[in-house]
Amino acid sequence: MGQCTRHPERETRYQCLKHGVWMCEECLACRDPQLYCKHRSACPIWFIEKRRKRLEQEALAAVAVPRARVRFEPEGRTVEVPVDSSLLEAAQAADIHINASCNGKGLCGKCKLVAVSGGIEAEPSALLRDAETRKGYVLACRSRVQGDAVVRIPPEVLERKLKVAGMGRQATERLQGLVPAIEPMLSEIPLELLPPTAEDAVSDLDRLNRGLKRQGGDIEKLNVGLAVMRQLAAVMREGRWKVTAAVARRRGFNELLEVRPGNGSEPSLGLAVDVGTTTIVVYLVDMADGRVRAATSGHNRQAACGDDVINRIVCAEKDGVRKLSAMALATINNLVGEALASAGAHPGQVKNAVVTGNTVMTHLLLQIEPRYIRRAPYVPTVSEFPILKAGDIGLKAHPAAAVFVMPGPASYVGGDIVAGMLYAGFHREAPLTLFIDVGTNGEIVLGNREWLMTAACSAGPAFEGGGIQCGMRAEQGAIEKVTIHPQTLEPEWATVGQEPPRGICGSGMIDLISELLAVGIIDRSGGFASHMDHPRIRKMRDEWVYVLVPADRNPTGEDIVFTASDLKNLIYSKGAVYAGFTTLLKEAGLDFDAVEQVLIAGGFGQYLDIEKAVRIGLLPDLERSRFRYLGNSSIAGAYLALLSETHRREAHAICRAMTYIDFSSHHRYMDEFTSALFLPHTNLEMFPTVASTGPQPAATSL
Repeated sequence: MGQCTRHPERETRYQCLKHGVWMCEECLACRDPQLYCKHRSACPIWFIEKRRKRLEQEALAAVAVPRARVRFEPEGRTVEVPVDSSLLEAAQAADIHINASCNGKGLCGKCKLVAVSGGIEAEPSALLRDAETRKGYVLACRSRVQGDAVVRIPPEVLERKLKVAGMGRQATERLQGLVPAIEPMLSEIPLELLPPTAEDAVSDLDRLNRGLKRQGGDIEKLNVGLAVMRQLAAVMREGRWKVTAAVARRRGFNELLEVRPGNGSEPSLGLAVDVGTTTIVVYLVDMADGRVRAATSGHNRQAACGDDVINRIVCAEKDGVRKLSAMALATINNLVGEALASAGAHPGQVKNAVVTGNTVMTHLLLQIEPRYIRRAPYVPTVSEFPILKAGDIGLKAHPAAAVFVMPGPASYVGGDIVAGMLYAGFHREAPLTLFIDVGTNGEIVLGNREWLMTAACSAGPAFEGGGIQCGMRAEQGAIEKVTIHPQTLEPEWATVGQEPPRGICGSGMIDLISELLAVGIIDRSGGFASHMDHPRIRKMRDEWVYVLVPADRNPTGEDIVFTASDLKNLIYSKGAVYAGFTTLLKEAGLDFDAVEQVLIAGGFGQYLDIEKAVRIGLLPDLERSRFRYLGNSSIAGAYLALLSETHRREAHAICRAMTYIDFSSHHRYMDEFTSALFLPHTNLEMFPTVASTGPQPAATSL
């Protein structure tokens, strides 16, 4: 330290080594910037002056850019942004969540706002209906702010916000109370420490450890990183020795992740995230009482790279794992933002998270190489994960938030099935159970508390609307129930939310195939009765179709049809699932008579009509009382693991207990699959109740 040459009364730590002069912060400037100086590469004066000039230039540039004010109604929130910013950027600056699942690429059409007045320049979009355009609707990501403006959040977006909160209440009713004692991975411990004195001059870290020990912490197993040590002195004095320590549970030890000033705390929140191949579901959970504050779901953006996990791996090999990780994260973080907005919370409150999904989805999300999953001998890079940090993943949460990734036993049976079993609990019970998660990947588990066998069959995306001409997920307007009059062949249907029909979802397709078979419009091989003269049965683009909803009853003005190709895809999907059942049972030396209960999980499992699913050969012909619906068991298991250390340990135990059977080159599976490509099966003796009724005779031609 020395005294400034120009201001001797000021002490400073900056000295020009070339001229030997001392400079205070006011005087900091290089005396000879154009001349060579051997000290320049390590001279703080040189670098501080350069940084100051850069900041001054940036400030001048910011002043030069014209700005505009945007008011968002009905919130009444106003934000100032540079002219030519997008409305999506303005909303983000105003901390208003706008659904943009495509990450602002203009592809999803969900970031709708209404331009009320002012300077908004909007690009036309085919994703907006004519009626919406007439009302002033614009896409936030494709609209530029050119002057002061007022925009309104449309009613359907506000309704969606209320629905997200309502779905949280429904989830709470189903799940709250299943975890008697909440044990988060990351605990925030408020501490009030005694300041140091001459008589008590221990280090700041020792003082912190002493406080943690008084709170029951095991400091012998506490790991403290260098980053925490560096912040410790300033934090403890800023908080006047009142601090909050964030401690994460690890396997065999604990880690001090953060110390911040003050010992008051906001409500701590957690995330349960189910990363499905087609759909991603997010629960926002209050870590104090286990209440689900908000629940939401959306289409996995990775679907643009293919409907199934094999196509996703191929895409990752071509375009890079990072691209697919960014797609999944964009979907997850958009849903997290929607949940936080609904609950009136912010990302910094999220300190714990559990992520579950099949093996490929977790690898892609974490940017772990998945290519060897599809190459013999089909080995994943990781099956069990350490506790991770949200900041390392890119999750919209506190950067130090602890993240538990559900372990998966094999390449094609992942953490989503472990989570489902955690919720179902049959691995703790005596009855022999057949567990099936019907989704893009049909994962099956057979066993009880004595033993567990598992396998996966590639059901494909058909049951979730993929590859089906008018297929869709079970969203508002999806046809979910179908009956067909046996004489008139006219259908009756019901949609999700009683909305006008937009397409047909998985449960509706199963109903429809069953009804088409029952009235004789299709035969057991999946062929259409082309001889029928009926306006519902016609040829379109060289293939036979059944018109479920004519154009004049559809808001889009187009027919909702079920085609011969759709039927073939679904027969392949149901055949893959049923072949998985029979193959796994034969590997165990058993048949369906030994199965005491069948648990059906998956997004649309709870809406299945068991009778119709049996009639088409998707489910075995067993006593109907043996079947039980679980709904989305994966997100339920993630919720349990989020709240309970016991369940997190149990997840690892389940993973290690399962014996995996690989169907990819299994000769018996291929034989069983071929036999299952009829409705319900080539061997009708396996479906006695279906054989006894049989399909109805074809209707008289009209």
